[in-house]
Amino acid sequence: MKKITIIGLFLGFFSVALFAQSEVNLMLTQISTATSANRIEKDIKTLVNFGTRHTLSDTISKTKGIGAARRWLKYAFEEVSKNCNNCLEISYLGDLVMADGRRIIKDTRVVNVLAIQKGTKYPNNYIIMSGDIDSRVSDANNFTSDAPGANDNASGLAGTIEAARVLSKYKFPVSIIYVGLSGEEQGLYGGKILADYAKKNGWNILGVLNNDMIGNIEGIDGVIDNSTFRVFSEAISMETTDREKGAMRFYGGEIDGPSRQLARYIDKLTDEYMTNLDAIMIYRLDRFGRGGHHRPFNDAGFTGVRIMETHENYNRQHQDIRTENGIKYGDVLEGVNFEYAAKLTAVNCLTLASLAAAPIMPENVMIAGAVEPSTRLKWDASDDENIIGYKIYWRDTKSPQWQYNRFVGNISDYTLKNIVIDNYLFGVASVGKNGAESLIQFPRKLIPEGM
Repeated sequence: MKKITIIGLFLGFFSVALFAQSEVNLMLTQISTATSANRIEKDIKTLVNFGTRHTLSDTISKTKGIGAARRWLKYAFEEVSKNCNNCLEISYLGDLVMADGRRIIKDTRVVNVLAIQKGTKYPNNYIIMSGDIDSRVSDANNFTSDAPGANDNASGLAGTIEAARVLSKYKFPVSIIYVGLSGEEQGLYGGKILADYAKKNGWNILGVLNNDMIGNIEGIDGVIDNSTFRVFSEAISMETTDREKGAMRFYGGEIDGPSRQLARYIDKLTDEYMTNLDAIMIYRLDRFGRGGHHRPFNDAGFTGVRIMETHENYNRQHQDIRTENGIKYGDVLEGVNFEYAAKLTAVNCLTLASLAAAPIMPENVMIAGAVEPSTRLKWDASDDENIIGYKIYWRDTKSPQWQYNRFVGNISDYTLKNIVIDNYLFGVASVGKNGAESLIQFPRKLIPEGM
């Protein structure tokens, strides 16, 4: 009788877990094919038609310049909100940036446009998707010449609007922010304004997805590729203490900061839900010697990555529109592949939805196992009623992605028998009743003796 009871309990638990898994799988499967290349194309064309969106350009005209572009963006978010029973809180967020004699040659008000989809349970937890409003030509201070910015970065901004259209049809425990950032080409000012605001107001940002150039498939290297994209991520958080850095010499973690875990999360979702598309994780904050709008968030200690095309075409970036020696220069519509932009937008939607549906991450993850045959992990149990349990991940020390995992139930202390700590790296994620998983948390502390 006892055996039957145990088997029954196991089967019951398995059935619940299977149902939960199918629930989130169904949502993500729907989302993975919900983005529209036609809608993205339409929005990119609208943005290109503003002539220039340079940060210092006209703010008065109804048809030209960055002022007209950001008013249209606010209108686009309002139209999305109308279709979801006003589910988005839409606003401007800006600040005056004083002339610096370099790329801000006159005092300029840098203005972002935000659309916030408030979470039903944790409204102060945020996941952010961003694209840049502004554009430029060869001279970074030329704010009058046409700067279509079709790929850089109307593609990322159009993707952000499209993500709002897709995800506003769902409700999530965690808040999602869709934002058009300004001032990127002049020094990442829009991102800094938003990051500072988030810090000041105590926002708990779980992750930032910066989309900058997601539409080009024809590289300057001659490669045409619509089946891969890059995810740039810094190795460790800027808030990592000197003591923690010192511990990494002995315990590892040099490539396991929160932003790197977010990159792995994106890679995993892409493998599971996208067809003929592969995420390439780049172990670098950004392209060599260059920057993007996730950096101000990383500088403030927030988790953030950059999502972009694999093969850039520098003839189409930061260029005056012209033809020289038979080569066409300029960031025009012909350089954007809208189907590809839609696929990368879908990756963003998957990541936003999965994280927004996931339970609270495990905290204070600790580890032990030196000179022992097994590895023990311990963490602080969450009071999140949506948690069905926790999953332990581990991988070879040279592997870029987590290779092995074990669901251990709703406990906060577990020993992996005969898994030697010296041979692997470890992490812990929360698993929700709906099947969604949090970001994996790398153990930053040793379990004290006697605990």
